[in-house]
Amino acid sequence: MKRLLPLAAILVLSSAGPAQAGLFDDAEARRQITDMRQDLEGRLETTSRGQLELANQNEQLRAEVARLRGQIELLVNEVDTLKQRQRDFYVDLDTRLRQIETSGATATGAAANADPAAESADYEAALNLLKEGKHREALTAFDAFVAKYPAGNFSAGAHFWAGNAALQAKDINAATRHFNTVLTKWPNENVAPDALLGLANSQQSIGDAATSRRTLQTLVERYPQSNAAQVAKQRLGKR
Repeated sequence: MKRLLPLAAILVLSSAGPAQAGLFDDAEARRQITDMRQDLEGRLETTSRGQLELANQNEQLRAEVARLRGQIELLVNEVDTLKQRQRDFYVDLDTRLRQIETSGATATGAAANADPAAESADYEAALNLLKEGKHREALTAFDAFVAKYPAGNFSAGAHFWAGNAALQAKDINAATRHFNTVLTKWPNENVAPDALLGLANSQQSIGDAATSRRTLQTLVERYPQSNAAQVAKQRLGKR
């Protein structure tokens, strides 16, 4: 015969099921909460790391921009300095050329039929274009000047400056033509050494280093006491 459980035992067993299920539910909830917290912490850590890297990159970019700005300012200052030196060179050399040309015109009377005021104004206008860095316009103006005043007071200077304007405009043929005109017509004037130096620069600009060197040597031999000859000696490595 089967033994029957007491009523009290049956009641205990029947009531234990729901309570134990409740304990299991709490543990699962805690596990899920823990997993969610760990996942959230991981995402926050990843986000923080990304933000830190982005901040570092921004700082590097700012430093690079500051460095580039410094270089740009330095280059601008260097360009301004070079422009000022070029203007000073033009003023100094033009002063010497004016003295030469004025004395020559007085001695020969070559420009007797020209209007001195108009000629001087046209020459000054062309020279100002060159000083402003408008090389192509200056070349055109000097070409017009020498055509209008072929035997004027400023002819030697006009051809010389036309050569410089052409050289800056990379019109080497025109530069060579004007410099050679100075050397042919005014070989004994003070402008001749500078024209010879300009001719050497023209030759160098097209990669003809050998011819340029020979021109510099000619400059030193013909005009050893000139300022242009001192520049030529430095380029040739001579003392």
